[in-house]
Amino acid sequence: MAAGIIAGITWAIETIIIGIALSMTPFVSSEQAIFLAPFVSTFVHDFCSAIWACIYNGIRGNLPGVVKAIKTRSGKFVALAAVIGGPVGMTGYVLSVANMGASIGAVASAVFPAIGAVLAYFFLKEKMQWYRWVFLILSLFGVYGLSYSPELNITNFWLGILGTMMCAFGWGIEAVIIAKCVQDDAVTDEIALQIRQTTSALVYGIILLPVLKGWGFTVSLFTNTGWLIPIIAIAALFATASYLCYYRAISQIGASKSMALNITYSAWAVVISIIVLRNYNLLNPVTIICTIMVLVFAILAGADYKELLSKGNK
Repeated sequence: MAAGIIAGITWAIETIIIGIALSMTPFVSSEQAIFLAPFVSTFVHDFCSAIWACIYNGIRGNLPGVVKAIKTRSGKFVALAAVIGGPVGMTGYVLSVANMGASIGAVASAVFPAIGAVLAYFFLKEKMQWYRWVFLILSLFGVYGLSYSPELNITNFWLGILGTMMCAFGWGIEAVIIAKCVQDDAVTDEIALQIRQTTSALVYGIILLPVLKGWGFTVSLFTNTGWLIPIIAIAALFATASYLCYYRAISQIGASKSMALNITYSAWAVVISIIVLRNYNLLNPVTIICTIMVLVFAILAGADYKELLSKGNK
């Protein structure tokens, strides 16, 4: 559970930093830049994260294990999970935000634990008690409250729904596949992270960017853009730490509990924005109540009380 909560905290920091990067001039200088920004930033982000993971695994002596793991059936499924969770899930998130507004997009990104919990029940035999379902749903209401805007600005309902489904199912399926793969001794959480980020970056670089004609814009970001690339690299460092903790939580307590803990990032982002960035505009009753809802109910949804009680009795 500690790993799952740390995953949420580090992803909140990553979210804030990548938000700063996306607001910088190169990403808002033209309509093309605004359109390509989510895809290009994700490619650069995952590319940098793959490098950070490579450095980490190199220090840990895991790189030979990565080469061996990718040849196994479980390693190949981790690569598949990377495609489903990365390009498919992220593209769905972008479609959802672009066609139905940021608040619906935020819910799409947060509802994946519910989808994942259902899939984990059928494919991994992970049972989720009724009260954990209640806590999970209440935490999702909190996420929606944090991002709600009365101006939904729905431009294309069906395309937005398609994006929402791609995002929720993509990220939910990814967690379930990873949970199954890390049961293989050849694929540890650290090795799974390396395969995931490398595969995601390759798919973006080889398939998505050429299709979107975004390579020229991507290359231009590495010249005369000041702190943009270093800021994305810093965000990728926190993302790497977040994924490492997330995958570790999945391997130790299962997919459904880890996903519930992971969505606390939306609440931690508010806490960090208030304390570190001194954004006191967030200090209003609705934001405070919703932040508490997400933190409390998501952690309760990720807890196994019978297991905790049995350990306490011992």
